[in-house]
Amino acid sequence: MIGDESPSVPLAKVFRRLIANTGPISLMHYMGEANARYYDARDPLGSGGDFVTAPEISQMFGELIGLWLTDIWTRAGRPQPVHYVELGPGRGTLARDALRTMKRMGLEPVVHLVEASTALKDLQLAAVPEAQWHADLSSVPLTGPLLIVANEFLDALPVRQLVRTGAGWRERMVVAEGDRFACVAGTQPMDAAVPEARREAEEGTIIETCPGAAAILYEAAGRLVAQGGAALFIDYGHDRLRDGSTLQAVRRHQKVDPFSDPGEADLTAHVDFATAMQIASSRGCKVMGTVPQGRWLRDLGIETRAQALASAAPHQADAILGAMDRLVGDEQMGTLFKVMGLAGPDWPDGAGFSH
Repeated sequence: MIGDESPSVPLAKVFRRLIANTGPISLMHYMGEANARYYDARDPLGSGGDFVTAPEISQMFGELIGLWLTDIWTRAGRPQPVHYVELGPGRGTLARDALRTMKRMGLEPVVHLVEASTALKDLQLAAVPEAQWHADLSSVPLTGPLLIVANEFLDALPVRQLVRTGAGWRERMVVAEGDRFACVAGTQPMDAAVPEARREAEEGTIIETCPGAAAILYEAAGRLVAQGGAALFIDYGHDRLRDGSTLQAVRRHQKVDPFSDPGEADLTAHVDFATAMQIASSRGCKVMGTVPQGRWLRDLGIETRAQALASAAPHQADAILGAMDRLVGDEQMGTLFKVMGLAGPDWPDGAGFSH
């Protein structure tokens, strides 16, 4: 966080003072500080919060992830010790559902949760009391395969944006304008930071990158190569290179202006899975591919599971089938959300990536 500012001081006030004293701040700085303040202070999930994630929609989501991990671990020879590692585990709902399913199938991994939010750690402790907590992957054990899960984690990491101006490429910076903030092109030349193949793009073109996501993927892929294991990164995003800003803000389940009330809304950007796969591949990691969430869940049998749950609880059948549709429907989460599968080079391919 900026200096030793008290959380009781509105972040907008802190930013205005910083900009007045030192000039515009980068969009990446703005997003990073805003989300650090936002996540540390609250539980943002659920109907009473700002947004709902897949594990909160239905237990089927976590159960199928647990089945996927158990299946690939079993076909890898059931190696021990094995570690379940979740990045940004929210309330711990996904971990609880996945671990319950794994245990039923004979897999009982050591549980590691990578979480920075004090507010969410308390909820995770209630859901997964056996877990060990980490600030990042570096303190997760270096021996034994890792089963890594990251659901709606990468999208909240701060993005850097570069814009092509008449004078060349510049980083997008944030300035104060009245009671809100706005983006402008910086003054420092940034042409060297743009891949050569994209440097001659039209004026006004925006390129968005996420250094934090790149660093995490680089480390995770390297750990899978060294230790074995598999990983699922699930998020909304695209699997082909694109231009343009994807920054958005959500508050109370509605899209709001990302440049008003920093620290009071969830700022996210689409995950660039095309680059993510390139990074993982550069480490020698097995890249199974990136597929739409809806197709992946159907391949894993979510429709059969939904029917079984509905038959066991007929009075909840409509809610169960409605939840399934939210997870797999093309107009819901089924197409926009993607699932990327990674594994150690000697591990088998995982289910749902064969298309």
